[in-house]
Amino acid sequence: MRYLPHTPEDIHEMLKVIGVDTVDDLFHTIPDACRNSTPMDLPPAMSEWDLNAHMDSLAATMASSNEYRVFIGAGSYNHHIPSSVPYLLSRSEFATAYTPYQPEISQGTLQGIYEFQTLVTRLLGMDVATASHYDGATGLSEALLMAVKKTKRKKVAVSVLCHPFHREVIRTYMDPAGVEVVEVPYTPEGRTDLKALEAMDDLAAVAVQSPNFFGVVEDLKGFSDTIHAKKGVMIGSFTEAIAWGLMKNPGSQGVDIVAGDGQSLGIPKAFGGPGLGLLASTKAHMRQLPGRLVGATTDLDGKRGFVLTLAAREQHIRREKATSNICSNNGLCALNAAMYMASLGGSGFRRLAQINHNKAEYLKKALAGAGVEITFASPTFNEFVVKFPKGFEATYERLLAKMVVAGLPLERFYPELQGHYLLCVTETLSKTDLDQLVKEVTA
Repeated sequence: MRYLPHTPEDIHEMLKVIGVDTVDDLFHTIPDACRNSTPMDLPPAMSEWDLNAHMDSLAATMASSNEYRVFIGAGSYNHHIPSSVPYLLSRSEFATAYTPYQPEISQGTLQGIYEFQTLVTRLLGMDVATASHYDGATGLSEALLMAVKKTKRKKVAVSVLCHPFHREVIRTYMDPAGVEVVEVPYTPEGRTDLKALEAMDDLAAVAVQSPNFFGVVEDLKGFSDTIHAKKGVMIGSFTEAIAWGLMKNPGSQGVDIVAGDGQSLGIPKAFGGPGLGLLASTKAHMRQLPGRLVGATTDLDGKRGFVLTLAAREQHIRREKATSNICSNNGLCALNAAMYMASLGGSGFRRLAQINHNKAEYLKKALAGAGVEITFASPTFNEFVVKFPKGFEATYERLLAKMVVAGLPLERFYPELQGHYLLCVTETLSKTDLDQLVKEVTA
């Protein structure tokens, strides 16, 4: 069926029915200062070849991660992706799949989502997982809203070591809902302060990221016991999914809801997006989960089939009764992650996590041996914080000219950490790359 746009006459009739004169009248609630009333200032149209040349010239001004040695993670990680994954993902039946409301014609899409959810629950040690969300930040915010609805309380605690961008999104969610957000400080060891949480009352939930933004592994079990004693919900978050190949999964540590980013699961960094939000929970919180859930069943002939389940129609139509007003998901990214996890398998996933950890530990020890201060002594996965000598900014710029990005300066996010940098190492960096970094920063 072809798409036929509305004619001016059609638009006039529709506006007449709803009682407005122009399409602009539909946006009268937006202040004039926030609206652009002038035509867009666009350059003249280009031919296909001129446009390609223009895009090439723009691309030439940007740093390519393939050419650079990048020691930054902080929520977006560079990992090798098996060639089979993008090849399979490019198949037209995957790339063009739409919302599987009609199971009789959507079995392939539904099974893909089902397999993704199965792999996520195994990875995180949870009972049930949603299809996916936009990114880790929205998944974490939705998890906190779940806790607010479950407990009927209007205050949540969030570790200051959750990703700074995630905390901004949380406030965007919570402020309009009238939910108070209190931040839990960190200790000199680089971990969230458990004692500070013990002094807080009337909490719907606490959210703790592990490994946290400093790369430090948190004591999720301790936080679970503490918040459960207060009749609240324990929410675990993460940005580096590969870590669960080596660390105890959140479910084994008493976590009720897990939210994080699945970008590491075979999704390229791609200039910051798209990402993949993971959200999973125990059965006790299953009916609060927003988004899609796919279940396996049998049809009238006894054959195995897949259907959307636990999704009332008000999720899509009666918005005021929905668990969330985000009803779409990153289906293609979710399938991408499922293919990646299936390609690695359990033993491969653990081996990859071990390589990441070992390389980061090698760099950490090499820097310490060269006199660089390692800020936190607590265990880390593939990221850690160092303090470089005063005046390191000049060295940082010199390394950029050599196509080396020597970590993320933390002062922007934590003013008290002036001169501190967050370094990340994945399997994509060689021993030669690590040795060269140590040599350059200590020269």
